[in-house]
Amino acid sequence: MSRWAWAVGLGIVGVDQALKFWAVHSLSLGESRPLLGQILRITRVHNSGAAFGLFPTGTTAFLAVSVIVAAGLFLYLLLAKPTGLKLWGSTFILGGTLGNLIDRARLGHVVDLFSLGNFPVFNLADAALVVGVGLLALGILRGSR
Repeated sequence: MSRWAWAVGLGIVGVDQALKFWAVHSLSLGESRPLLGQILRITRVHNSGAAFGLFPTGTTAFLAVSVIVAAGLFLYLLLAKPTGLKLWGSTFILGGTLGNLIDRARLGHVVDLFSLGNFPVFNLADAALVVGVGLLALGILRGSR
């Protein structure tokens, strides 16, 4: 795995955690502030379930799955040495998984903070996961190593 990929993965985790730290210490639970008018708001929400609030009672299961996914991706990146879209997709997924895993292990829930229109509140780790899955899928479809 390239140094750039490690830096990006760790950067995702670091920025995600810094944003969540800011939200927890600057906003009360449920408080919302405009960032780009009504289009994008910062809203502090706690999510004990999966993405978009699905399965709200599955905290322990999601913690276990996150550990398994993170370990599997870490081994994949070290042993398979993917390149191109597969490398970057896996890196973004790993960064997003670790960002939310830290919250689940430390707090028992994930801190979400970005509210985009009527879309469910999400965080940077969630966004990295979505981008990573898209990049990885493109890499698989294109057949890159």
